[in-house]
Amino acid sequence: MKLSPTLVKKLGQLYAPSTMVDMVFKGNDLSFKTDEKGNAILLFIGKKMEDGNIKGERYARTLKYDRNGELIKDHWELKGKAT
Repeated sequence: MKLSPTLVKKLGQLYAPSTMVDMVFKGNDLSFKTDEKGNAILLFIGKKMEDGNIKGERYARTLKYDRNGELIKDHWELKGKAT
């Protein structure tokens, strides 16, 4: 499953640094971890189970910056199933 542009835009916002954020987006449960700057870097998307874990898919984000701190790469990659 490819991430929709509206979801990527939502994940592109800054959130609280170094936290796990839970939300619902278009009928899917989302849980994502943020880095020290507040960027979403690890995403679990699917259905939340009774134990709080999400059963669905796991994505990881690659953020690369040049020497001046300019963002040169922002890419979400499917890493497999989340259970």
